[in-house]
Amino acid sequence: MWLLAGLGNPGDKYANNRHNVGFMAIDEIGADHGFPPYRAKFQGVFSQATLGGEKTVLLKPMTMMNNSGQSVAAAAKFFKIPPERIVVFHDEIDLAPGKLKVKPGGGHAGHNGLRSIDAHLGDPNYWRVRIGVGHPGDKEKVYGHVLGDFSKNDIIWLEPLLKKMSEHAPMLVQGRMNDFASRLSG
Repeated sequence: MWLLAGLGNPGDKYANNRHNVGFMAIDEIGADHGFPPYRAKFQGVFSQATLGGEKTVLLKPMTMMNNSGQSVAAAAKFFKIPPERIVVFHDEIDLAPGKLKVKPGGGHAGHNGLRSIDAHLGDPNYWRVRIGVGHPGDKEKVYGHVLGDFSKNDIIWLEPLLKKMSEHAPMLVQGRMNDFASRLSG
């Protein structure tokens, strides 16, 4: 079984924020692959179905970004999913808008959602799908940038990227991380 978790903040006021691109990715995967409606549990909402021949849980923590680990760890414990079968989709300011990288483990690089997951799982060796949202150019503007909505110009690259991630998501749960990354590069 696999756990695909998208990071974001709950509530309509955050729905189109750059920080919520993880939620957007999970929603796209669920819609495109016939997952049933979300149910509330694990301090979040989840849906369970088969993706790429593998039992898969989609999760959106409803704890606010800084406490995402509570939800991810609760779902992982309930379903007995080890860190190496957890994939976390999140925003990444150190990547240009529309760029994507997939990596196992590593540090949180100041991302509070990842910091929380590291702390609650007790093991940083889960997969990360880092979705570039760009850097505002000034460290003082980062908070406003990630909590700002995607612009109309961003939608030009964002919607096709979300579709492409969803199309190739089965590769993730088949352990074909490099194939997924190569299909989404460029």
